[in-house]
Amino acid sequence: MLVLLPPSEGKAASGRGAPLKPESLSLPGLAPARETVLGELVELCAGDEEKAREVLGLSQGLRGEVAKNAELRTAGARPAGEIYTGVLYDALDLASLDTAARKRAARWLLVFSGLWGAVRVNDRIPSYRCSMGVKLPGLGALGAYWRAPMAEVLPEAAGDGLVLDLRSAAYAAAWKPKGEVAGRTATVRVLHAPTRKVVSHFNKATKGRIVRSLLTSGSAPEGPAELVEALRDLGYEVEAEAPAKAGKAWSLDVLVADVH
Repeated sequence: MLVLLPPSEGKAASGRGAPLKPESLSLPGLAPARETVLGELVELCAGDEEKAREVLGLSQGLRGEVAKNAELRTAGARPAGEIYTGVLYDALDLASLDTAARKRAARWLLVFSGLWGAVRVNDRIPSYRCSMGVKLPGLGALGAYWRAPMAEVLPEAAGDGLVLDLRSAAYAAAWKPKGEVAGRTATVRVLHAPTRKVVSHFNKATKGRIVRSLLTSGSAPEGPAELVEALRDLGYEVEAEAPAKAGKAWSLDVLVADVH
């Protein structure tokens, strides 16, 4: 199983660990693209601070993120699962998982990133600020930039099992499963049961809980239909829609009564 996650805008500090070793990151086929984006971002942030802040969409209160980006090559690195914070990652709470669940997380979870393309939670990265919606001066929109390298690398990473896609729209734009891979992909919405409306903040929390439930239970569904049954067994109310034709992803709605 491969679980596709968005990153978080807010991130923990890099700390004082050893600096980034790009060659150590998972999915080495993304290495050339990563180096290009990293070089462009560092150059931008080492130059005109105001221009960099404008490109990155940062408020005055976040101007310190520009200086942080300028030092990415020498900043300390930590596992990505410790760097990413926020609602989804709080609910997932990787640090409290037992050994078996942590091993599953290392195998199953793939976090998409405007800077790195995608990383596994054990990959050591520095804290950074660069969303998939950014348009770097030399590269253009990162969502479009990553499509070609992702199309080369991600089908192999998906293997022959279930792909559970929990990404937000901006990150989903960087890679859309196609063909046979799409047929074993499930996307998830979280709806408030009484109103059938999409929830936002609570969407992230519920997705984090879903991933945690799968990791801790040891459930490893082989395809979307099996995922629906596994989630129901874990106590989730799920409505599923199989694709009308081959080569399309399944759509799953998880209904929550208490929005928290």
